[in-house]
Amino acid sequence: MAENRDKASDQMKIWKENRSSQRPDILTTGGGNPIGDKLNQMTAGPRGPLLVQDVVFTDEMSHFDRERIPERVVHAKGAGAFGYFEVTHDISRYCKAKMFEHVGKTTPIAIRFSTVAGESGSADTVRDPRGFAVKFYTEEGNWDLTGNNTPIFFIKDAMLFPSFIHTQKRNPQTHMKDPDMMWDFLSLRPESLHQVSFLFSDRGLPDGFRHMNGYGSHTFKMVNAYDERYYCKFHFKTDQGIKNLTVEEAGLLASENPDYAIGDLFNAIANGNFPSWTFYIQIMTFEQAEQFQFNPFDLTKIWPQKEYPLIPVGKLVLNRNPTNYFTEVEQLAFDPSNMPQGIEPSPDKMLQGRLFAYPDTHHHRLGANYLQIPVNCPYRARVSNYRRDGPMCVTDNQGGAPNYYPNSFSAPETQPRFVESKFKVSPDVARYNTDDEDNVTQVCNFYMRVLNEEERQRLCQNLAGSLKAAQLFIQKRMVETLNAVHPDYGSRVQTLLNKYNAEAQKNTTVHVYSRPGTSAIAASSKM
Repeated sequence: MAENRDKASDQMKIWKENRSSQRPDILTTGGGNPIGDKLNQMTAGPRGPLLVQDVVFTDEMSHFDRERIPERVVHAKGAGAFGYFEVTHDISRYCKAKMFEHVGKTTPIAIRFSTVAGESGSADTVRDPRGFAVKFYTEEGNWDLTGNNTPIFFIKDAMLFPSFIHTQKRNPQTHMKDPDMMWDFLSLRPESLHQVSFLFSDRGLPDGFRHMNGYGSHTFKMVNAYDERYYCKFHFKTDQGIKNLTVEEAGLLASENPDYAIGDLFNAIANGNFPSWTFYIQIMTFEQAEQFQFNPFDLTKIWPQKEYPLIPVGKLVLNRNPTNYFTEVEQLAFDPSNMPQGIEPSPDKMLQGRLFAYPDTHHHRLGANYLQIPVNCPYRARVSNYRRDGPMCVTDNQGGAPNYYPNSFSAPETQPRFVESKFKVSPDVARYNTDDEDNVTQVCNFYMRVLNEEERQRLCQNLAGSLKAAQLFIQKRMVETLNAVHPDYGSRVQTLLNKYNAEAQKNTTVHVYSRPGTSAIAASSKM
């Protein structure tokens, strides 16, 4: 059995073998002072109290008390790896970013895959979207493309994001996952139907991280060297092929191997089976955007590939595991506002909200100088600005350079060639309601044209299997939204709910106990 262990299970053995010719290091305190005894506290006699001067103990314990940083609010459980991006096709006609400047050019990357709603100790195989975030370490600064394994999302306005995430977390009183919370919100927001249908389809349970696609999801803007602008979307197609788990397989792994996806990625890379994805873009002109049948910046909708075909760009390859999970994965922070020249935000409301939310949460979780952490540092570009001080400043703090702007002392200056592209904004400023837009056409296409008969049946079974735990009025409202997509969709889910509800009613036995002077009714449920 021991001979058949995988690389992840044998990590410490492999580490020891790699150091076989070296003598053990001298054990030290955090300050580098040698330690003579790390097994026993310093006390006044063998039974006496601990001495304050036991700095070996206080050094150990004070760090232990602080070694957990706040967990990510979302995407808490994840895996990371490192590799490179290589340009295979020239897209300079669309984008002036240096990382795309010629075929064959390579750029170092880091990728973090994750589940969305679960805590850091949750299982990898739950039905949940998967995060797919890529950090490109370009010579013009980092580009953080924060996406998912789905091309769409549940909501289109960032104002709703905190409430949506709350429904995926725990009930504030019971501290339990609550189907009423989740399905109440989703049934009240019809724009979620597209993502809900995707999530409860077979692709809601990807087989690890290597066998799923990634998407930038949002609409972005590309600018070329002639200041010509295009809207674009980013796609990463897995070269390993799409592979999903069955409900039964996912449930078994959740109980027997909850870190399945993390281990699968680690072992593949450790064994030299480097996973890769082919990088594509979709391009839409500004004129096409004006005539597009939907809002092209709506995160709950896709751009049809027949109208806006995929254009190949390059390949992402992962060939290195993290040397330490905390240092290179837990501290790995992605910020969609990190964009090199040639890539800019679009009016996508969700993207606009994330431009603030992501760096704000990193400042809270990792500190004011989180960009100085090596895994986040834009090490291929020279950072020169007027930001100073703050906790955990580990650079020279830009020495004696002025910390104000403008100044007269040859400190960093702006360069006009890096000014963002212009765009016109003419409508009145207001809080525009977009929930009454067409929320069903693309969902109907997905249900009737993308899925085959067996996939449709599994989608309905998965959805009804989750929805049955919600209250009846919530079930009814959700079915009404599904009927608006297609009568077959709503009918199948309702039929399954009728079956589940009847079984639940049958399994609920009411016992009436009657004793002199007392009367009680007790109900027991086998749901």
